[in-house]
Formats: sequence, structure tokens, C-alpha cells
Amino acid sequence: MPVRSAWLINRTTTDTGQSRTDTRLAPTGTMAPTGALTSTSGIIPGSKDGRYVMDALYVYGDTAGMTANVAPGRAVIQGPAAAGAYPVVLTDYTQITFDDGDANNPRVDLVLLRVYDAQFDPVSGRTEAVLEILKGAPEPNPTPQPVPEGALALAQVTVPAGASVGTGGLDWSKAVYDMRHTTVAAGGILAESWNRDTKGGYTGQYRDNATQLQRWDGTRWVSYPRHIGGIAPQGTLANGEYVGQYRDEGGKLQRWDGTVWRPVVPATGWAYNNDGGYCKSVTWVETIVDTTGPGISTSFTTPVSGAVLITVGYHGSNPLDTGWSRMSVNVRLNGAVVVPADEQRAAMATGKMGMSVTHTFRVTGLKPHTVYDAVGAYISSATSNNAWLDNRFIRVDPML
Repeated sequence: MPVRSAWLINRTTTDTGQSRTDTRLAPTGTMAPTGALTSTSGIIPGSKDGRYVMDALYVYGDTAGMTANVAPGRAVIQGPAAAGAYPVVLTDYTQITFDDGDANNPRVDLVLLRVYDAQFDPVSGRTEAVLEILKGAPEPNPTPQPVPEGALALAQVTVPAGASVGTGGLDWSKAVYDMRHTTVAAGGILAESWNRDTKGGYTGQYRDNATQLQRWDGTRWVSYPRHIGGIAPQGTLANGEYVGQYRDEGGKLQRWDGTVWRPVVPATGWAYNNDGGYCKSVTWVETIVDTTGPGISTSFTTPVSGAVLITVGYHGSNPLDTGWSRMSVNVRLNGAVVVPADEQRAAMATGKMGMSVTHTFRVTGLKPHTVYDAVGAYISSATSNNAWLDNRFIRVDPML
């Protein structure tokens, strides 16, 4: 089998051991680390015309049957920590043959590029680099065996129950699941692969996930800021990359506050109820009685100025000529009142004659890019005055 590994055994005869060619073909040098003495196992990226991430060690079938092909290529395989990483090369296209399927259940086999080293694994008694198939257990819902130490998984191959050359072999268009992933020299940028859940090896490592550059921050891959000072196009960013970044979301401009996207130009807040009721409380309350909608409120997001205009209004009347009613709002943040209702910030209806009244007032000093609630508040001139309020509304407009 044309599988070679540099630094595995010395060349002691004309037929075995490391040759000069092995040394030239096998990847050597310090690869992307995963620890003080360990490296990231993986395949060296690259393709003949540069169109693909990698051509190397691709597993495929091109004829009916149980035999697949493995393309030549180079890889690095981390063995036990004390053993180090083995540079490995497959120099020619190589065929591998799968056992026939179980009579009753499917199984999932692994195609491995593996290094045996008797110096660190005397039980095996082997010292060689090989391509091998790790046969899975036949089960109704099969899973592959764990990848052994000193091995690199190239592909999963599903072998259906009863599969054999006589029954047509494997459907290669569906049987193979590619498991290859890349590795590069220390300081290099990892190429996109199909194993995107692989953790970084050190803080400050970079990878290219096929759409953007990402940096490992010690716990996760963070997209490198691509739009500093610009606006990220719609659909390109689920999370912001830095506080103050902007994106286009459905034609609306949003700003990343470090946790969530906030609208840069907030929409108007609006709430209303057109079913009448009355209030006879002489202190501010947030509900009225004898109505299907006792309270109204609207949420709003503050602009960068932290200032808004609030308008309240209703159609009011009183049973007494001297009676009056007022409507204002309590501005709440996470449930707590930060701007209370007040007669200076209220619409007022006086006397028996029904009238429509409104009042607009400015609220400043709010936290920018923060969600508040404007909750309707009501008061009557006396407990004997059942002040009637109908068609109540609240409108909140941002001040930029």
C-alpha cells in the first residue's frame, strides 16, 4: 500500500524505513497546535486548479460493487501526546473493499488513515501507516465506531443490510459521508471544511469558513469585523462583531449594542382602545373600569438621543360641571417606573360636555437604544366623579 510516514521508522534496508522521498512528500514542520506538545490532525488543503478546499484523500466509488477509491494526498495525524504528530502521505490512488452487508441490519464503517507505532503501542506490535476500514456494528439505527487514537477519519460509508457485489453493491452517490477536515502550519489560516464544530487550538487563531474570516477567542469562533464603519448587507450577520456596527435588516437600519440589534431609527409606539370606561380614583391608576380594555400600553425603543415625544388623548366627560379627568402615562423600564404620570404631562377634560382632548410632551434622559413601556395612567377630580374616558390612545415618537 502506498502509504508512507516520515519519522516513523529509520531506513535500515533498501525496502523499508524512511527514505528521502518520504521526507520530501510528507508534510513536516510545526502544524496548528492543540496544546504544548500536540498538533491538529487533518489534511493539507489544496487542489490542482485552486477551485476546491482540498482534493486530497477523497473517498469515492466509480463502479458498482463494494470497492471504493481513495485519492492521494498529505495529512498530519496526532498520536499519543508523548508520540507527537506523524506526517503521512498517500502517493497513489488506492482501492479499499468493504465487507458485505449484514443480513438483517445496516452498519456504518469508517475509512481511516492510521499510524501504528509499536514504540508507543506495543500491544499492536505494528509500525506502519495504513489505510483501513473500521467496521461498524449492524444495528437498526447504526452509528460508527469511535475514531481510535492515531487515526484520521476520511469518510463514513453506510453499508445497507444485504449489500454485496451480487446485489449491486453500494450506491456511492448516497453511501459516502465526507469527514475530511484541514490542518495548516502554526500561524496559518485554517481552510473551510465540513467539520465546522472543531475548536480552535489557541486564542488568536484564524479560520476561513468560506464566507468570512473568523478568530478563535478562547471559547468560540468570532467573525472578524468586515464592515468597520460600513453597513453589513442583509442576511450576512446574525450577531454583531463589535458594538456600534450597523446592518440592513429588511430595509431598516439596525445597530449592534453588544447583545442585540436595535433599530437606529425606532418606529413610532402606538396603543389605543375605543371602548369607554370610567375612573373615580383621586390618585394615578393604570386601569379604568366598566370597559373591555381597562389598560393600554405600548413599547418603544429610544433613539440615540434618548428623547421621545409622547402624545396622549381621549374623549372625556364628567357627571359634574366641576368635575375633571386627566390621562397621562407612566414610563417604565423593566417594570419599574422611571417617569411617573403627572398633571403637567396630561390631557384633561372638564365638565359635563363631552370633548376630545390631547396633550404632547417631551421626555428626555432615557437610555439610548433601550426598550421602554408607556403605560396609560388616569385620575379623577373626586371619588364621587365617575370620569368617563373613551377612545384612549398613546403615541410615542422618537426625537433624533
